[in-house]
Amino acid sequence: MSTGAIVAIIVGVAIVAGALLLALPRLRQKRDEREVQGRREALAGRHREHAEGQRLRAEAAEQQARRERAEAELHESRAALHDRGLADDELEPNGDMPPPRDGRGQQAGSRTEGAG
Repeated sequence: MSTGAIVAIIVGVAIVAGALLLALPRLRQKRDEREVQGRREALAGRHREHAEGQRLRAEAAEQQARRERAEAELHESRAALHDRGLADDELEPNGDMPPPRDGRGQQAGSRTEGAG
């Protein structure tokens, strides 16, 4: 091999080595950025899941509060009827409130004839 060819090979190797030395830090930086981005996305996903769970619990609590509010309004309206004497048919002989009724106007828990 001639001296010129050996010098050309050495210069080529030096150029490739220099390019690698310049490229490696950038490649490492990009790898690290991808890793950090992955961790960010994972953490954001966990935060979103936590927020969704809290939102669902809050909605359930709001729904329960609406039910309780509606029940309180029902009792208030029944009290107003009793105040005006319009619901005397619901009075029990001992003065207590009557047992709750189901949607069919029957006492809750009672059975109709022929059922069972």
